[in-house]
Amino acid sequence: MQWFTTGVSTTLVLILLGIVFFFILFAGRLSDSVKENLTVTVLLHKEISDADIHKFHTFLKEQYYVCDLEYVSCEQALEEQVKAMGNDPSEFLGVNPFTASFELHINALYANSDSLAIVTSRLKKAPLVEDVIYQKELVDTVNENLRHVSYVLLGLAILLALVSFALISNTVRLSIYSGRFIIRTMKLVGVSWGFIRRPFMAKSFYLGFISGLVADIVLLSGVHMLLHYDPSLCQYIHWSMLLFVGGVVLLFGLILTLGCTYFSVGKYLRMKAGELY
Repeated sequence: MQWFTTGVSTTLVLILLGIVFFFILFAGRLSDSVKENLTVTVLLHKEISDADIHKFHTFLKEQYYVCDLEYVSCEQALEEQVKAMGNDPSEFLGVNPFTASFELHINALYANSDSLAIVTSRLKKAPLVEDVIYQKELVDTVNENLRHVSYVLLGLAILLALVSFALISNTVRLSIYSGRFIIRTMKLVGVSWGFIRRPFMAKSFYLGFISGLVADIVLLSGVHMLLHYDPSLCQYIHWSMLLFVGGVVLLFGLILTLGCTYFSVGKYLRMKAGELY
């Protein structure tokens, strides 16, 4: 019963730890998606041929910092303006004032002010490019907010890891406490420390493995319910992320239970007879 209650306590702690790891990875996926939705508009000169546009399109697709791109013709830009404003500027100007452009979605690794400054300076040197526009203030605001969220999640993960270690360590030590006299007896008859540790380590291995497995099942069930409630989250939650979280939870459970058992048994092996009471 003691090992059963220890297993339940360990499972609950591992579930909490898995939830934090899951949300850290989920927040990372979400932040990448937010960054990649930031657009950089590359305005082209008016007098360019379709062949030049096709070559430049191929050139942009090959760039390492481009996640996705879309070509917007002069006619499309005018049509979007008419839909947005409700009037046609070409009627009183006599000509279409808009130029063709490329809407670039930058790779999340390069969606920051320093990288975008380098990217825009390179793009402006292209002979077809008239100007490069992006919302620098929005980029800075998004990165600053995401940085704050990352710090909070990281601090929460570290805090929960320490609390998890303390809770699992105490529960394991209480389980071994009841067997301290058996440890003393085996020590008196000359049994080696490794042989004494072996059954306790075996129990701890099964305890950590089963607790981690149950925690993984609970977490997977929770994710399944979350996706059933909001299927749009599938774009942020991938099997690789779930496998990583499950592996971390299982490994963390094994390391904690085995480590705590090893040191707890060693503590009673080093104790003198009078200290056991």
